[in-house]
Amino acid sequence: MLRRTALATSALLVGALLLSSCTGTTAPTGPTGEADPNATLTVRLSLEPSNLDIRRTSGAALEQALVDNVYQGLVTRNADDGNAIVPALATDYTVSPDGLTYTFTLRQGVTFHDGSALTADDVVTSLQTAKDDATIQNSADLAGVASIASPDASTVVVTLAQANIDFLFALTGRAGLIFKNGDTTNLQTAANGTGPFRVENWNTGQSLTLARYDGYWGDKAGVAEVVLDYIPDQSAAANAAVNGDVDVALEIDPELRGQIEGTNAFTIESGLTTDKGTLAFNNQRAPLNDQRVREALRLAIDHDALIETLGSGETLAGPIPPLDPGYEDLSDSIAFNPDRSRELLAEAGAENLNLTLTIPNVYPTTIPTFLVSSFADVGVTLTVDSVDFTAWLQDVYTNKDYDLSFVRHVEARDFGNWANPAYYFGYDNPEVQSLYTQALATTDEQQSSDLLAEAARIVSDEDAADWLFLSAPLTAVGAEVANFPKNSLNVRLPLAGVTVASE
Repeated sequence: MLRRTALATSALLVGALLLSSCTGTTAPTGPTGEADPNATLTVRLSLEPSNLDIRRTSGAALEQALVDNVYQGLVTRNADDGNAIVPALATDYTVSPDGLTYTFTLRQGVTFHDGSALTADDVVTSLQTAKDDATIQNSADLAGVASIASPDASTVVVTLAQANIDFLFALTGRAGLIFKNGDTTNLQTAANGTGPFRVENWNTGQSLTLARYDGYWGDKAGVAEVVLDYIPDQSAAANAAVNGDVDVALEIDPELRGQIEGTNAFTIESGLTTDKGTLAFNNQRAPLNDQRVREALRLAIDHDALIETLGSGETLAGPIPPLDPGYEDLSDSIAFNPDRSRELLAEAGAENLNLTLTIPNVYPTTIPTFLVSSFADVGVTLTVDSVDFTAWLQDVYTNKDYDLSFVRHVEARDFGNWANPAYYFGYDNPEVQSLYTQALATTDEQQSSDLLAEAARIVSDEDAADWLFLSAPLTAVGAEVANFPKNSLNVRLPLAGVTVASE
């Protein structure tokens, strides 16, 4: 659940099949009572952050909980509107014809949760720090920035060294978040943002409570507080819904759907995502540095059967999902073929291969069980190492100490990971890196998309990883809940507009 970058804005390539199979609702319909502004909204999530420092801690759990709720940037993105970029702390912006100069008009009347006013200096310092400090998540997204200045109290001007079609989208991520200059808040355990909610309480291992910030510059949040209830176990999450302990449950197990629907108290919804269930190969470690071995592993997996076993999802044969620019249907590049898999392993001298799969324990055991069986059929013994997510971040993401790994890369427009040899995939292809650089440098969106598609096909053809599925997670929304967001909820969960009706 990690990202490094984001690419140009577009959501025009969503296929009809994805739209028909990954969206929809089931009865009951919406609330019958009036919205209660004093209500508490309780939401079940599966993955808890290890701390609250969104600037220096990896993992999508922090973005899911804090971005747009607690912290904001100059701009943000609307997942329910094709990831369109919209103003946030800036009321508007202009881009020079050469794509080098971005001028932002700052919103007036914005305050941090400690009551201090947002200033242009806060914006300049936040962006400059994110650019200069490599320990800040996504710092590289601002590497091409030449200067950041505020010619007056209501304007910030960012100048790029060269055009970057991805720049505005990058500002919707962590590198674009705005913090109070000189803040002494302990960001590991607390927060001081400008969003519609403030962090009220973090009960480690259980829940994170957000309270409505009455000094918010925009429309006030529709509920008095939000409790993000972290319940990693799927059965426990379903029980919480059935017992009425949560108003909304994200990522419910399809096998438990009927149990929740049977209460007649929830609508089951499924939105569009860029959530790529990625089986990573350590491209720098033998024998996975041999393409024949990587291809053999991909050929051993019956992706349709896996999706049927999981009960939801779509096939995905490459690194770019349909919602992102550069998407191309690459299903012609790989197909289930265990006989050919065995042949390739023999050619590579890798018969009776022993490999280890490192997987965070938040994921269902269905996935590793399926892979163990699939690989055994072609003579590969797969040992499963189930670890907590903090250990995964350290061992796999940071130290790159693994053979195979599985995580869901939920972020939009993150193809840049494949153009970064230092990323934990260990994939190093100069042609892909060049195509990606060209895709960012052009100001022509179609040209950028075409370049990305070309690079993505190379990544798939070289079997740099396997994409087990494109996730279509199910959300159970309580009958008294209205305006709950629908798309990409495991990346962003903007809750200001959500209301809960009085009973």
